[in-house]
Amino acid sequence: MKESKSSYKEIVKATSIFGGVQLLNIVIQLLRSKGVAVLLGPTGIGLMGLFNSTLSLVASATNFGLASSAVRSISESNNSQNNFEIKETISVVRKLIWITGTLGFVVTIILSPLLSNLTFGNYDYTLPFVALSITLLVNQITVGQLVLMQGLREITLLAKAGIYSSVLGLVISLPLYYLFGIDSIVPAIILSSFAALIVQYYFARKLNFTTTSISLKLAFQKGRPMLKLGFILSLSSFITIGTSYIVRIYISNIGGIAEVGFYNAGFAIINTYVGMVFSAMLTDYYPRLAEVNKDQNKCNELINQQIEIAVYILSPLICIFLIFINWIVIALYSSKFLPITDMIHWGIMAIYFQSLSWAIGLLLLVKGNSRHYFWNEFIANLYLLGLNVLGYYYFGLKGLGISFLIGYILHFLQIYFFARKYYGFKLERNNIQTFIINLSVGILCFVLSVRLGDQLVYLIGTPIIVAITIFSFYKVNKRIGLLEIVKSKFKK
Repeated sequence: MKESKSSYKEIVKATSIFGGVQLLNIVIQLLRSKGVAVLLGPTGIGLMGLFNSTLSLVASATNFGLASSAVRSISESNNSQNNFEIKETISVVRKLIWITGTLGFVVTIILSPLLSNLTFGNYDYTLPFVALSITLLVNQITVGQLVLMQGLREITLLAKAGIYSSVLGLVISLPLYYLFGIDSIVPAIILSSFAALIVQYYFARKLNFTTTSISLKLAFQKGRPMLKLGFILSLSSFITIGTSYIVRIYISNIGGIAEVGFYNAGFAIINTYVGMVFSAMLTDYYPRLAEVNKDQNKCNELINQQIEIAVYILSPLICIFLIFINWIVIALYSSKFLPITDMIHWGIMAIYFQSLSWAIGLLLLVKGNSRHYFWNEFIANLYLLGLNVLGYYYFGLKGLGISFLIGYILHFLQIYFFARKYYGFKLERNNIQTFIINLSVGILCFVLSVRLGDQLVYLIGTPIIVAITIFSFYKVNKRIGLLEIVKSKFKK
């Protein structure tokens, strides 16, 4: 019981630290989104989204999934407490990072005419893609600094690096948008990537870990398990990003670049502002789960604990966004973006199911069974792509939200029954009850938000938000004594 309480405390501690970082990032993202919406409009956001999705597609094909597989390897080496093994693993990771980053850089230059034609239907953007190719190398080197801090669970350094990277990126990009408009998108992406590298490198150096010079042959020999898992992760990521890329191109051809801007803005709200909880939790949760991947009982316990805390934290946030979505959209972007509210109403309900599939899905990753992980992701992306195309064709932007919800319901069922069959995972009864209660409250807020007028929905919805927030705080406090922790912090 004491060990379980300690584990809950670690989850909440890491979430609170990175939650604070994510909140600050949200403020920065809010300023950036508002600036981009006002200065560049939906077309600018759509253009930026097409550039970023294309670069992400190339990166996923060339980075060998080292952002995930390297964290797993470093976490396992760190758990062994063997300094030589840790040093060797870090040396191998850094060598592979440079190789894969260079590969992405070269591939982007070679394919730049093709990327321009596929993305925009012409060759006008060939030179911008050539210029952007450097970000593939820079971003991969940045990943090398991140996986080192994450794998060694240096939470404080990671948090600081995240904050300063976001601030510096904002300071660089907004003046460029103001001065040069849409023409500044490419320079802003490049300069922001260099800014992130400088910040992450500065904080990673504080670890004082020395590395050894190793040959290319030895790097591939020692890094073979990492590359094998990473290749499957990279292939899986390529399929996921490729699916998103196809959807954006489809929307662009059917509805225009402005519609792509609406799509990007809507899912930025869902994935960034509500999904921040996943980002906050993942930083510590993934290496912790990787450390105990050989003990299935510990894995099951940790996953159930993570799900419970995630649902309690996410539920009030989801209700807030459901009730106040019009004001949130205007605050984050402008009134021009109000057409995305129906999409968000449906799409944000998927977060309930995503909290389950996300926590369980990482089990396949830390187990190192690349085949299981790949085929689950491949099948999921097939039906998600089909649902997105059908949803947009028949219902427009709202259809994308509906398809997102249906897709994550199916994904949860798929990943749960797979994990139960092959790894013996089982949701605890109290987690099922917790999920049903919170989902019911979310459905109530959803119905109110789509059926009632603004004033009435605020009047009825606000007390519901307050009630679910108090309920969540009570449950988390019961698990870890949160109130006493907060009081002790204030006394200090």
